[in-house]
Amino acid sequence: MPESSNGTASRPAAVRPAMGRIDAVVHLSFAVLMVASGVRYVLRHSLADNLWTVALAGAVCVLYAVVAVLAKRRQPWLLWMVALVLAWAVLVIAAPSFAWCSFALFFLSRAAFMGWMAYLAGGLTAIATAIGLFRLSGDTDVAMLLGPIAAAVLLTLIYDRIEHDATVQHQLHADISQAQERLAAGERAAGIAAERERVSREIHDTVTQGLASSLLLLEAAQRSWPEEGAKAEVQKAGTLLRQNLADTRSLVHELSAPGLENGPLPQALEQAARRYLDSVVLHVTGDPRPVPTEVRHALIRVAQSAAANIKLHARAEKASLTLGFLPGAVTLDVFDDGRGFDPAAVPPPSEKGGYGLRAMRQRVEQLSGVFSVESSPGEGTVIAAQLPLPPTEPNQANPAPAVPVEKDSP
Repeated sequence: MPESSNGTASRPAAVRPAMGRIDAVVHLSFAVLMVASGVRYVLRHSLADNLWTVALAGAVCVLYAVVAVLAKRRQPWLLWMVALVLAWAVLVIAAPSFAWCSFALFFLSRAAFMGWMAYLAGGLTAIATAIGLFRLSGDTDVAMLLGPIAAAVLLTLIYDRIEHDATVQHQLHADISQAQERLAAGERAAGIAAERERVSREIHDTVTQGLASSLLLLEAAQRSWPEEGAKAEVQKAGTLLRQNLADTRSLVHELSAPGLENGPLPQALEQAARRYLDSVVLHVTGDPRPVPTEVRHALIRVAQSAAANIKLHARAEKASLTLGFLPGAVTLDVFDDGRGFDPAAVPPPSEKGGYGLRAMRQRVEQLSGVFSVESSPGEGTVIAAQLPLPPTEPNQANPAPAVPVEKDSP
């Protein structure tokens, strides 16, 4: 614990409220004991013959009050405390009746000084009290001599322990505050990184995929222009661009999957896939039931991104979605009979693309799901996602049909 240049204690601010309550008790005890000791002394001694002793007792009271006020106002009090200890030593040796006030003076000394000065002030108080009591016993009772010294040693050990515990507690509080600040900073950084990752996935699954598909359609129209099919390709590219504009506006306003977050999940999945694939087959197995919003959103994005990959890379003739409802999970399998690829040889994401599979995997795994890709060159591709569902209430109504549904493209 630090010590100021004037010898007074500089204690942690957190300890001062508790010390303030203790100081109030000490001051009150000193006043009561001083009055009682003064009355006892006056009743047992001639006031005319011991007037200087009473005057010294009054001076001690004044010094004590000055020190108490200065301590309360956090003003320098070193010289006043030295004068108090010296005056008290003379008083208690001359008039042992005031020895009981030594306890209050001891605690005041420990509050005023730190280090060797605190031990010196407390030791001087104890020794003066011991001498006064020993004189009171006629210089015959050794217990009167050793008792105050032993009590002072005991009180010193207890006071040191209290101050040590208070210092440790203050340091722990400071360490906890710093750790909380570091944790909050780490959480903010993690939140920023997670939000950046989320926005990048949203942009990839909506704007990037849509723009790439629109580009393919416009390139196909350019190659076949001015044949009849070129106009249809341009119209479809325009439709995709309008959908991408809606997706972009939705992302800016913190919305998700515009137009797909309402209605039955199978229809939303089919609609998401048909943005990129003209012909797709949808199968539903198990007993359809409502799924949490975050699970629904992840399934829609997986279907959308997988369909875009089929459009851009697979050169497939057939594609299908299979939505399965299990007792504790929901599954989505996206199959195409395209040219396939080696999943182990997929290049890392770059400016040219490669974010699709990684974004799908992250979406699924962030919801404690399982994502897998099965493919080989010339054998087509199956993208599978399985997401856990909360337990279904026994009396929960099932708004969706319980029979398998299969929908074929027109």
